[in-house]
Amino acid sequence: MKIRCGYDLSYYCPQAVPMQFLLSVHPSRERDIVTPQVMRTDPHLPTRIVLDHFGNRLTRMMVPPGEIKLSADFVVEDSGLPDEVNWDAQEVPIDRLPDDVLIFLMGSRYADTDLLSDTAWQLFGGTPRGWARVQAIVDYVHDRIRFDYQMARNTRTASEGHREQVGVCRDFAHLAVSLCRCMNIPARYCTGYLGDIGVPKVPDPMDWSAWFEVYLSGRWYTFDARHNRPRIGRIVMARGRDATDVAISTAFGSAILGRFDVITDEVVEETTFRHSYSGQFPSSRMDGGQPMPVLARP
Repeated sequence: MKIRCGYDLSYYCPQAVPMQFLLSVHPSRERDIVTPQVMRTDPHLPTRIVLDHFGNRLTRMMVPPGEIKLSADFVVEDSGLPDEVNWDAQEVPIDRLPDDVLIFLMGSRYADTDLLSDTAWQLFGGTPRGWARVQAIVDYVHDRIRFDYQMARNTRTASEGHREQVGVCRDFAHLAVSLCRCMNIPARYCTGYLGDIGVPKVPDPMDWSAWFEVYLSGRWYTFDARHNRPRIGRIVMARGRDATDVAISTAFGSAILGRFDVITDEVVEETTFRHSYSGQFPSSRMDGGQPMPVLARP
């Protein structure tokens, strides 16, 4: 299947400010990009694209005073398969974890594991290890937090989300990531496109989504505590320890968000047959004695 992705954003900057954006599809999905994911800026500005220390594609620019508009519209090919489920996946002993995975066991800005460790072990210490334990954490977080756009707060930590029991997708992800790390299971935060594909459409405005990945049996698996079901068409943009590492935009000064539109739609392709005919239609009306023209498909 093909998925149309894109965005239309605007910011107002009272004065010139350096900004950086994590708006590109993650390099791991680069081979799936069907049409170029070109970031257009209005006014046109020089940009520099680099890989950050988590391997995400980061766009840097110097934004002049006034309004800046950013947009993109492109198509990504996807398998159309839901998130993989593997109940046989097992936890990897800490001493056997790859060096670059260890960082995803540590507490971070929004994953305040030191405040959740006792709770995690009380809740999940008796659950079967491996996939079943992670799923128990996902079930708990899904039931614990009530989704509410109006209650979004960009400073809410995992422990605060646990206590307040309300939030948006990032709060579900932060709490699940933190509880996994408390149980010595590496977990990393993800952000990207996730449209209403294969599920009933919701009337809410489209936004980027947050989920998380867990390291089991020597590889990363996708989990989503907000939706708590395998989803189709998940397109990752960035991965990190928490939302700090994968912020959509970071301004080193004042930048006021104005417009915010996100596109994620399945491309419905219709099959069209073109027909050509050999022979000629008579100019007069056909009667039963005349042969019918032959239909030939190229």
